[in-house]
Amino acid sequence: MNTCSTQGSSPIRPHRYVLMTAAYNEELHIEKTITSVLQQTLRPERWMIVSDGSTDRTNEIIERYASQHDFIRFLRLTRAPGHSFSSKVVALNKGLVLIEGAPFDFIGNLDADVSVGPTYFEQLTKQFETSPQLGLASGFVHEEIEGEFHSRSSNRTDSVPHAAQLVRRACWEAIGGYAILKYGGEDWHAQTCAKMRGWDVAAIPRLKIFHHRHTGAGTNLMAHRFRLGRLDYSFGSDPLFEMFKCLRRILEQPMLIGGLTRFAGFMWSCIQRESRVVSTEFIEFLRVEQKEKVVGLFSKVYTARTAAASRLTDSGPV
Repeated sequence: MNTCSTQGSSPIRPHRYVLMTAAYNEELHIEKTITSVLQQTLRPERWMIVSDGSTDRTNEIIERYASQHDFIRFLRLTRAPGHSFSSKVVALNKGLVLIEGAPFDFIGNLDADVSVGPTYFEQLTKQFETSPQLGLASGFVHEEIEGEFHSRSSNRTDSVPHAAQLVRRACWEAIGGYAILKYGGEDWHAQTCAKMRGWDVAAIPRLKIFHHRHTGAGTNLMAHRFRLGRLDYSFGSDPLFEMFKCLRRILEQPMLIGGLTRFAGFMWSCIQRESRVVSTEFIEFLRVEQKEKVVGLFSKVYTARTAAASRLTDSGPV
């Protein structure tokens, strides 16, 4: 366990952590993110914020806070126009120099369009303390709907969102940090690599992450779903599992066609015989996990049907 204590009545040293944030044109949200970190009961030893070619007031806002708080370090990058799903990790990797020399037990990512409660990171580090084998953890993402925040429908305790996560230092070093991937998915890749190396991962429902950017609508959202299907294929997802996953998500926006579009993206990459972006060992590990989930789902359905039939039999004729 990454914790230290002193002799006698001296207090136990709090867990130390550093944060990384990549921001692109986040003038509407970045101040909420910064304010939520400043309000933490356990602040990071250092927080590197990288502006990845922002053209709005993002740089101005970050620079103002960085000049007032020494633990905030700011790096301003320039790049060619256009969007790349790997640009976030590229930006974070360039900014790693800003945390050199900072002592830390955990390293984490914090998205530039989220905020968390004042005890979020203190509680998250305590979760690691009680679970020595826990390598990667976060809270549950909550989306704003008609003025109120609600838990994202895709939240699961075994899937760790990148929005506000911490990684134990030993786990971070074992997985080699976040990978640069064609379709993104660095959080999924990181947690799978962590599990392959024997670490546990967990998303904690009581720890809330408030996501302030609304997911795009219309064509943008459809393109997003299609990309997710291509991402699933590039990671080597089992086709049967992919079909079940897309069926389970037909109620997500846009209704019905969202899940179908994701599966279409998967099949498009399959037809194109696109190269995978991960190792054979990664694919084998992932598919074993996915097959276990499918078997578990059928087992739950069978158990529920059997229990219902048993209750009807026990009740006898009316």
